[in-house]
Amino acid sequence: MTNRWVGVTIDCLDVERTAAFWSALLDRPRMPSRPGWVYLGHPDDPQPRLTFQPVTEPKRAKVRLHLDVAVDDIDQGIARVLALGGLFTGERHDYDEGVVVVMADPEALEFCLVQYY
Repeated sequence: MTNRWVGVTIDCLDVERTAAFWSALLDRPRMPSRPGWVYLGHPDDPQPRLTFQPVTEPKRAKVRLHLDVAVDDIDQGIARVLALGGLFTGERHDYDEGVVVVMADPEALEFCLVQYY
């Protein structure tokens, strides 16, 4: 039996808005989806598919699993996230191997922008 990671599912109140943010940020096309849901990518793609599923309750605490998004320039990456409607949490970590900045999508789901040196 082979196990293969095929995707990440993100709970959100506004599926369309949140999926549009991630589609633009990652340049991932919207694929045919279940009604009310949005899929970015396909399970057979080289990158894991992102699935946005509707929920009725807002996010209440820090997530325990998040995405890391690699960028060539951290300042340009931050500007892009903000222009797309995302948020800067104020958290930044500088390491010998690079910098990590904690950002959030329009529904406050945290993710990291990472610039490796």
